[in-house]
Amino acid sequence: MVTDDRPYIQVNDRERERLREFINRLDDDALAAPANEYWTVAGVLGHLAYWDNRVLVFADKIDRGEPWVTSDAEPEGDWLTDSTRPIIHAIAPRAAAELALRIAEETDARVAELPLDRMAPLDPDSPIYPARGEHRGEHLDELERAIRGRG
Repeated sequence: MVTDDRPYIQVNDRERERLREFINRLDDDALAAPANEYWTVAGVLGHLAYWDNRVLVFADKIDRGEPWVTSDAEPEGDWLTDSTRPIIHAIAPRAAAELALRIAEETDARVAELPLDRMAPLDPDSPIYPARGEHRGEHLDELERAIRGRG
């Protein structure tokens, strides 16, 4: 249920369904195709899974009643994303796509229920940004362009 204090739910739902439709219409060759000079289509989906899963790890921290610590903050620069690339690309393309969708579903369900005062922007120290659809949408736009450019 979308409420005035959780407008991100609608965006998350829309972009998650867009992700589902995108994955369902691609064959394995399209998933394995380059999205840009560094990532395959499936690699970008695996990247989405990584960042959504990070939210799940922090949601568990909320469940345990633990405070945020300095090391919870998102690191500066692209080094973390860059360091995950070979690991993500080691996952079979279809498996990476299915993982991205499964984790998106779980993440969206969790952020819809987490206390607002433990997430950004109400908690300025929180590493949890509940508007997951924004990140997904940016990358889906990129992937749509890459797929169109191939055809």
